[in-house]
Order: sequence, then structure tokens, then C-alpha cells
Amino acid sequence: MLHPHMPQIPLGRSATYDDLVALPEHLVAEIVDGELWASPRPAPRHATADQRLDAILVPEFERGGRGRGGWRLLGEPELHLGSHVVVPDIAGWRIERMPCLPDTAYFTAAPDWICEVLSPSTARLDRDKKLRIYAEAGVAFAWLVDPLARSLEVLKRADTASGSASWTPLATHVGGHAVQAEPFEVVDIRLGWLWDEE
Repeated sequence: MLHPHMPQIPLGRSATYDDLVALPEHLVAEIVDGELWASPRPAPRHATADQRLDAILVPEFERGGRGRGGWRLLGEPELHLGSHVVVPDIAGWRIERMPCLPDTAYFTAAPDWICEVLSPSTARLDRDKKLRIYAEAGVAFAWLVDPLARSLEVLKRADTASGSASWTPLATHVGGHAVQAEPFEVVDIRLGWLWDEE
């Protein structure tokens, strides 16, 4: 079934990258399980949490930053993971895995960490389909940030006995206090600041 906010594509065929590129620029477009998904740019609470989390992590973990370095962090990168085209809110690659940025407008190397900032219109897609895609691609850590619930869920990828991948919950933080979360546990994340409460 197609997403209710998704532009209609001809039935009987999977979405193509040309379908994605043809959408207006103000939409975030993705191809998940052959279906084209499009959502509007984030609402203010979503955008605030996203921007402030980026402001905490980039100075500490980007190469050449004031802190620990070792990471390449990007907002809304377009990831081509197999047949899927997905756009996490923030993604991070360890420098040893991505010493240089690619020349393409997208990334084919799976990140080591992703963060999805949930909104009512995208939460189901982010939690169900996209988390599965990230696990299958080898992403090691995932954060789900929910500004309305004021929560941060921290997940770690785990291989099952059958060889498939799944997510193990490491922690769920709720409220406005400062927390430490893998893989960036050496810094405090002030949750209240993400929710615009400080």
C-alpha cells in the first residue's frame, strides 16, 4: 500500500530514481522496498532537535573538531543501500571507513551510525522499514529521537543465529536530563536542549 502523503506513481512497476528526482525539491524523497515515499520538510520541533543534536556531535567528533574526532557526520545524506534510497536525518561514518567524501551526490557505503528524528508522518516508516534496511546494510548503531515524546532510543545491531540482522535496545532516555549514548557515550547529550526546554 502506498503512503498517504506519497505522490502517486503508475501501478504495476517499482519506483525508479527518475521518479525520485522528478519530485519537488521541498520534499524528502526515498525509495523503500520499491515504493516511492515523499514527506515534507520537518516541523519546527523536529528541525530543532535535529539541528541541536548536530551542534552537539559535530564539534566533538568531526575530524579536526575541538574534541575527539574520528567521525564524518552529515545531515540528510542520500544513501543508496542496495535497491533502497533512504535519507536519515543524520548519519555518521568512522573516518577509517570514509577518509574522503565521494564525488557522487549520494553514498553507497553504509554509515556506522544513523539518527532518525521521528515525526507522526514518518515514524512508522522510520521504525519499521528503514530500521530493517539499515540493519541489513550493516549500520552498527541507530538512534530514534522523538521530540513529542521527549525520548531518545539507542539501538545496536546484532546478528541472529540465522545470519540475519536485528536491533538490540541499549537504552531509552526520556525527559530533559543529560545522557550518554553509544557510540558517542563520551559526551553528555542534554535532552532538554533538544526539546527546546533550556
